[in-house]
Amino acid sequence: MDYVSSDAPAAAPRGDLLLPYGARGVKVVVVGGFGVGKTTMVGAVSEIPPLTTEETMTQAGVGIDHNPGVAAKNTTTVAMDFGRISINEQLILYLFGTPGQERFWFLWNGIFEGALGAVVLVDTRRIEVCFDIITRLEDRRVPFVVAVNAFPDAPAHPIPALRAALALNDSVPIVSCDARDRSSSRDTLLSLMGYLRTLAAAQ
Repeated sequence: MDYVSSDAPAAAPRGDLLLPYGARGVKVVVVGGFGVGKTTMVGAVSEIPPLTTEETMTQAGVGIDHNPGVAAKNTTTVAMDFGRISINEQLILYLFGTPGQERFWFLWNGIFEGALGAVVLVDTRRIEVCFDIITRLEDRRVPFVVAVNAFPDAPAHPIPALRAALALNDSVPIVSCDARDRSSSRDTLLSLMGYLRTLAAAQ
């Protein structure tokens, strides 16, 4: 998704880049396959100018990258995206978007270090690209929510069908999301925070 949010946040003043006294910073990772909207989500919701590492795709990737359904996309994240959003005065989320192409997955080890939870972005036109990603999160025991990104031509599926297709536990939240929209992206992050609180209470 290579378009700008219709609700883009204003750049934060320089003095607001520091963690306020008494606030807690939490690391959250945004994951998903190539072209599902990770960079778009981080950019849309961040209250500071986001850091991106997008590079133009070249012929060098032909035969290496397998990107069905997103042939028109000509850039890719080669390291990570980074943004920040203050949920309230006590809680600030630091967002790290992962590269979607499998050849960059070796970077995940560092990106996931210290992460409290993750958002898995899903494009229902290419739902199969999430299988390995969800397995990796489960193997790492990283709690996550699934956010179905609202692509205009993507088929809509009932939540039970999506849960079955992704082989998800009944407790894992599945939410709808428009990664271009700041409010929608923020609601997705709040769903993750609510899920993490539920898990903590259960323990």
